[in-house]
Amino acid sequence: MAHLRPRRRLALAVPVVLSLTASLGFLPSAASAVPIAETTAQAADAPNLAYVVNTRLDHHTINSVKKAINAAGGTIVVTYEKIGVIVVHSANPDFGARIRAVRGVQSAGATRTAPLSLASTTDEGAVQYLSKDQAAKTAKASAAAGDSEPLEADQWDLPAIGADKAAKINPGSKSVTVAVIDVGVDDTHPDIAPNFSASQSANCVGGKADTTYGSWRPVDSAHYHGTHVAGEIAAARNGIGVAGVAPGVKVSGITVAEPDSTQLFYPESVVCAFVFAADHGVEITNNSYYVDPWLYNCMDDPDQRAIVDAVNRAQLYAQSKGTLNVAAAGNSNDDLDSDALVDDSSPDDSTATPRTVDPHKCFDVPTQLPGVVTVSSVGAKKAKSYFSSYGQGVIDVSAPGGDALQIPDTPSKNGRILSTLPNNSYGYLQGTSMATPHVAAVAALLKSTHPHASPAQLQALLKAEADNPGCPTAPYDTNGDGVADATCVGGKRVNGFYGFGIVNALRAVK
Repeated sequence: MAHLRPRRRLALAVPVVLSLTASLGFLPSAASAVPIAETTAQAADAPNLAYVVNTRLDHHTINSVKKAINAAGGTIVVTYEKIGVIVVHSANPDFGARIRAVRGVQSAGATRTAPLSLASTTDEGAVQYLSKDQAAKTAKASAAAGDSEPLEADQWDLPAIGADKAAKINPGSKSVTVAVIDVGVDDTHPDIAPNFSASQSANCVGGKADTTYGSWRPVDSAHYHGTHVAGEIAAARNGIGVAGVAPGVKVSGITVAEPDSTQLFYPESVVCAFVFAADHGVEITNNSYYVDPWLYNCMDDPDQRAIVDAVNRAQLYAQSKGTLNVAAAGNSNDDLDSDALVDDSSPDDSTATPRTVDPHKCFDVPTQLPGVVTVSSVGAKKAKSYFSSYGQGVIDVSAPGGDALQIPDTPSKNGRILSTLPNNSYGYLQGTSMATPHVAAVAALLKSTHPHASPAQLQALLKAEADNPGCPTAPYDTNGDGVADATCVGGKRVNGFYGFGIVNALRAVK
């Protein structure tokens, strides 16, 4: 994105899961239905806002609530009966309060603070495009090293997790798909096209899936994030450009970011993405974002509670259908196991008001939801990236996400991650956004090796096969000012910097 959007994530340890469950009051079961597009009457005397209305799952309740939505001045955009989530637009300023009082409604609230227009990612800093001169230099080094891809010599991240060796054993199965829930994927890129699954791709902006051919593509070159992520996962070993960690698996794109310069990820779009992925046989989703407009969603606020509820229902539904969801921890260098954090960026779609939140009670979505894999970032020296958030009992696993301060022995000496960009380009990014697709790709290799593994089993394998560097013995001082920039808590097996360790692609295929 053009601006930084720090990403934070709390642990999925049992106490956190129980806390979330207790706060919501339930974990919904899955039913069967397809989204139903509808139109009802709408008030027009105030700014139009989007809402999620979360109900009990029986058809009688849902039909009754839909009538109440109409009476309260709401327009139904789509109904996901299988999870009891209804996406609504309304210009009635009292809509939220009125609908929360309706029998069968378990939570309801606005998904944004700014009016709907007619029409959040976790990379740290602006993209650096690969120059022609550097590409030529890298291609020469790759050829000398016997690499299959012209730019592979600059991909220090592949050997860091054994992905180069893993590809020679098992590059991944074509029956496994990783969906990139993001700003769009340029499937015309020659490194992505061979492995792209159009049938599992869509545009979910606004909450209703659009499967028109090409709808998943980025609207312009500024929406580059999803294409970079897709290449990290599954860029083909085809003698062109770069290689992905799992160059034999399929990758799809589900666009959820607003098409304007904000590139915001609203809850209704993410709900649509999880349900679409689950219903289209996606095995793994990559989530390198947080759901806007709130960095943390506090359960004592009815709007924020409804956001947590709706997205949780959708991602739990995906898990129930066999989908593993992987998400980034964030770029704030925050200890996410602390008692209090300052959120000075929310709401990010209007005027932010600084607030102090307890991350055990205010949830980052989707990363804090039950069963989601939380990923921190490491650099070329396998040390925690200077920007990566961390926390004992918070991070599940770690992976290469880049760090400009950790210089690799590569032709470019660039510590960021090299991957694909729209319009047949390549470039470098760093962030927990870049670490997450490495984990998603290793999970895809695990799924290729163990096709019947459940999401929980895949997560357990990721942890069991990871390599943990352990907490550093010297103070973690990235800028050399003599002051520790972060404190690692834990032991060699599991700790706050790396969770259970850095994922290992080679072990995944053995």
